[in-house]
Amino acid sequence: MVAIIVVAAITILGHIEVSTVGSFISDGGGEGLEGSLPSFQSQIFSFFGSLNGHWDLIISTAFLMAAVGLIESLMTLNLVDDITETRGSGNRECVAQGGANLLNGLFGGMGGCAMIGQSLINVNSGGRGRLSGVTAAIALLCFILFGAPLIEQIPLAALVGVMFMVVIGTFAWSSFRIIRKIPLPDAIVLIAVSAITVWQDLAIAVIAGVIMSALVFAWKNAAMIRARKKTKEDGTLVYEIWGPLFFGSVQMFGSKFNPKNDPDKIEIDFIESRVSDHSGIEAIKSITDKYRQFGKQIRLTHLSPECKVLLLKSDPNFGNIIESSIDDPRYHVVTDLMDNEV
Repeated sequence: MVAIIVVAAITILGHIEVSTVGSFISDGGGEGLEGSLPSFQSQIFSFFGSLNGHWDLIISTAFLMAAVGLIESLMTLNLVDDITETRGSGNRECVAQGGANLLNGLFGGMGGCAMIGQSLINVNSGGRGRLSGVTAAIALLCFILFGAPLIEQIPLAALVGVMFMVVIGTFAWSSFRIIRKIPLPDAIVLIAVSAITVWQDLAIAVIAGVIMSALVFAWKNAAMIRARKKTKEDGTLVYEIWGPLFFGSVQMFGSKFNPKNDPDKIEIDFIESRVSDHSGIEAIKSITDKYRQFGKQIRLTHLSPECKVLLLKSDPNFGNIIESSIDDPRYHVVTDLMDNEV
C-alpha cells in the first residue's frame, strides 16, 4: 500500500506521463460500462435469443473458467492454511463459490474466485477471521463505487511491483533445492507444469500435470506385477500374483502364464494382488479361457470381495472357478473404519 501511494504521488505531483489504471481501461483494457445496466428479464431473454448454436463455445469457456476459478481457490486455501496453520474446508469453498457465481451471472456480473495475491496480502496484514474477508470485499466495493477517479490515477508500474512481490512470496523456492533429489519423472512434471502455467494458464497446466503424473504412475505400477510359481503335492501349479492388476499391467500379467505347457491343474493366487479395473477382469477372463481351451482345470483363490463382485458381474461363470476362504483379503478405506467405530 505504501509503495502504491508513494509511486502514485510521485507521478501525479511530478506530472510524469505513465500508463495508469484509467489509461489501461480506456486505451487497451476495455471499454468499461456504457449506459445503464440491463434489467434481469431483458438479460435472460437476450441471452437465449443470442445463442444461435454457440453452445460449444459457451460450455467450453464456462468449463475453463470454472476450472481456473476452482483450482486457484483451492491453491489459495492451501497456501493460507500453511501460513496460518489452520485447516479450511475445500468442499464448502467450492460450493459457496459456485453458488455465488451462478447467482452473480444471472444479474450480468462477472465470475470470481479467491485471489492468491489479495489473500496473501490480507493474511500478511494480520487478517485471520471471516471479518477480514468481508472487510476486504466491502473496501473493494467502496473503492470501485466512490474512489474510481483516484484508482484510475494509480500507475500500472506500482501494481506490477506489488504483484512481483506477491509472486516472490508465493513461489516455492525450495523446489530448486530439491529438484536434484526427487525422481526424474517428478522433476519433469514440476518443470512442465511451471512452464505451461506461464505459457498458457493455470487450468491447462494442472490438467497436463495430472495427466503426466497419472501416466508416470501407471508406467511404474505396470512393472511391479510379479508371478511366483510353486507346485503342490497333488501336482497343481500355483501362480502367486503380486502387484496391482490394471490396464497398465495386463500385458505383463498375460506373459507370466504358459497355458500350453502347464500341468492340468492350475491355481492363480491373488492374495498379494488386487484387480483394479475392467482391463484386469478381461485379462483374467482371457487367461482362464486359454486354459479351458486346452482342457485344463483352473481356480482363482484369495480374491477380495470387491474383486469377486466385479468378476461375477462381468461373467457369472466365474462362480465355478472362484474359491472362497476365511483368509481372503479385504481392502478397507478410512470411511469404512470410521463408520464401524461409530
